Amino acid sequence: MSSFKTPQDIKVGVIGYGGAFNMGRQHLTFMKQAGMTPVAVAELDETRLKVAREEFSGIETHTSVSAMLDQSDVDLVTVITPHNTHAELALQCLRAGRHVISEKPLAITTAECDEMIRAANARDLLLSTYHNRHWDGCILEALEQIHGREVIGEVYRIEAHMGGYNRPGDWWRSSKSISGGILYDWGVHLLEYALQILQSEIVEVTGFSHTGFWADQTRWQADVNEDEATAIVRFKNGTWINLTMSSIASAPRKGWLEITGTTGTYIFDGSTYQILQKKEGQTATTSGKNPNGQYHRYYDNIAAHLSMGEALIITPEWSRRPIHILDLACQSAACGQTLKAQYA
Repeated sequence: MSSFKTPQDIKVGVIGYGGAFNMGRQHLTFMKQAGMTPVAVAELDETRLKVAREEFSGIETHTSVSAMLDQSDVDLVTVITPHNTHAELALQCLRAGRHVISEKPLAITTAECDEMIRAANARDLLLSTYHNRHWDGCILEALEQIHGREVIGEVYRIEAHMGGYNRPGDWWRSSKSISGGILYDWGVHLLEYALQILQSEIVEVTGFSHTGFWADQTRWQADVNEDEATAIVRFKNGTWINLTMSSIASAPRKGWLEITGTTGTYIFDGSTYQILQKKEGQTATTSGKNPNGQYHRYYDNIAAHLSMGEALIITPEWSRRPIHILDLACQSAACGQTLKAQYA
């Protein structure tokens, strides 16, 4: 797949330059910093295309993906659109012979991921997900402490959680059919952290959910996200993950991840960590600040993979793992049964 002599030879573009978090600008900037060459933007909003031209002098702008693929020689496209459009747009680009990166999540269902992976493999194209948080300071520190220094012994359980008591914002993330559900936003990040720590094969998933409390207060109503949802994941080595995302949690919980081992517990959020260790019947507590993230490593790896054949870190198969869990959790919550995993 290393068909480019240098990173600069890789012409890159984005689908979506909307105002949300300035993500179009961020992606093109990070791609450029990795040595690649921004050449194209596809965006429905003409005012945002004007902004793109101001921020990247000489860049091509297109009002449709088809136009960009027909008229541009872009090599690599990053999809920055609502979750339920990722698969369709990625497939369109892959079938046009372009390498593709999808914003998180890769897609909503396992079947969509499978179709995307088949399309990429058939054409020997790169497919990846922008899991920049793979290099968050909180998970880098946790991996060093847990696997490097073994500060909590053998890990057997992870509690991952986020949320509060808040009415969901009236935006596309409030819609189940568009977003995939409450688990699909930050939940995919927390799962990706946890999967780095628990290095075993997925066996089965059980899902639970509560829906309806906020339904009459959003414009989606019948299509509203769950108020709270849980995915419990069992692994081959006997470990498990309990992921819960909530908008009706009245009691706050500590941290984003609580990682429990045989001799202690490691708790972290985005900025700090805490280690609770059992020593001679007493609990010793150590606290610290997480280091800065290393987000640049994502696009550095993409550029090196395409130009020098460096191993791809965020593979499509790795990207599919959290989606498979979330997909099974949603199905399980709907049918009331634990479901076996198709992919480990």
